[in-house]
Amino acid sequence: MSSSGGPLSVELSVCLDVFTDPVSTPCGHNLSKNSQICQYTKETLNQRPDLKINTTLREISDHYKLKSPDEGAVVVCDLCEDRTAVKSCLVCQSSYCETHLQPHLKVTGLKKHKLMHPVSNLEDYICQTHQRPLELFCRDDHMSVCLHCAVTDHKTHNTVLLEDENQKMKAQLMETQRDLQKRIQDRFKEIQDIEQSAEARRRVYTDLLKLMEDQQRAAEEQDSERMSALEQEISELESRNTELEQLSHTEDHLHLIQIHSSLSSFRNTRSRSEISRKTRETLKRALIKLKESIDEKLEQTVSADLKWMQQYAVDVTLDPHTAHPELILSDDGKQVSCGDIWQKLPNKLERFNRYLSVLGREGFSSGRFYFEVLVKGKTDWTLGVARESVDRKGDIRVSPETGSWTVALINGNELSARADPPVLLSLRVSPQRVGVFVDYEEGLVCFYDVESSSHIYSYTDQCFSEKLHPCFSPGFNFEGKNSTPLIITHLSYNH
Repeated sequence: MSSSGGPLSVELSVCLDVFTDPVSTPCGHNLSKNSQICQYTKETLNQRPDLKINTTLREISDHYKLKSPDEGAVVVCDLCEDRTAVKSCLVCQSSYCETHLQPHLKVTGLKKHKLMHPVSNLEDYICQTHQRPLELFCRDDHMSVCLHCAVTDHKTHNTVLLEDENQKMKAQLMETQRDLQKRIQDRFKEIQDIEQSAEARRRVYTDLLKLMEDQQRAAEEQDSERMSALEQEISELESRNTELEQLSHTEDHLHLIQIHSSLSSFRNTRSRSEISRKTRETLKRALIKLKESIDEKLEQTVSADLKWMQQYAVDVTLDPHTAHPELILSDDGKQVSCGDIWQKLPNKLERFNRYLSVLGREGFSSGRFYFEVLVKGKTDWTLGVARESVDRKGDIRVSPETGSWTVALINGNELSARADPPVLLSLRVSPQRVGVFVDYEEGLVCFYDVESSSHIYSYTDQCFSEKLHPCFSPGFNFEGKNSTPLIITHLSYNH
């Protein structure tokens, strides 16, 4: 079958005509029932086997003939039969050239007739029951109907003009096409990201490998120098040992007494412990240098990751309808702090009434998004994302199992991931600005210390099934010790 017929071709590979009574051959291919040659294997069916109609393929072929008429085919005028038709009339059920179409353009009665682009299969546009044009579409039965059908069999159904339904379907197709184009762009972008990541990884590995090779070469040169010195010392010791062996058998007592002091004064200038210590120190220095290089490369990689994530920055605004009554929100919805005073606010279902928290107004159910929060000067805070249905009332156990993915700082120095059980995180310095990145489809929530370009924690392989909202808890005021607000920082928003 030809590939030109679309995703599923129902055309013959040579003539490109649509199958008529398609059958399956012993060689595994399909052809029309009256054909004698398989167009793929070129096998001639001299002794015609007992061929059975391929009913599934026949239904597809019939559907193809009905739904995909050859728009490129020339339709001739039904009156003169030697000129190309320019329009077909659904009422007259005929096609007309420019000359014979004139009455339909001038005569009052004919002007009301339904004209369309010329087609050779006019019968497909006519109701076979009432012989009237199919001008309406029944949304209940998903079929085209004529005016008579609309007032009889489809009287109580939702019917609309065929043109209106056509416009609606075109709009849906355009929306689908836009979505497909976006997906294509996203996939190309992901390929580009993978290529860039692979190139960065190759550079890192190459640099580290070169560093290790240089260190190995320097260490081998040092080892070679030390072994040469030791071999020289061994040679000297063996020579002295030979002298001692000879003197031990001498009968010249005077000579032995004279040289005894010089032989006895020879001392060992190198001890095994000293050599071993120098070897360990060399190895230690090499490992420290390698670690420093790896740390530097890691920081560069995280910095590059952050720049990549920041392209998915979104504009986050706090939702006052979800804010705990003790929280104070700025007018622009970008800052939140604890006021330690219970405000009289409507007790809405979406409002937190025990847990000191507020959600972002925006929810995300696909793709990637990123936002940053300034936490400088605070001793307590919690940041992350929560699903839209997260419990807002009563005591809440914060964890992925209950619908929130967060990290928290308490007492100014205890940073933890609010997993189940919580994961205590080591930190060199307290974060000043925290970046939060989410990849919905990958089930990934990452936290970064933006100032130091270091990774804090990641929730991986999560399963999201509803909208995710950024969530914020500034922590209690603690008599002014933690009064600094959480501030959503401004970024260049690409989405």
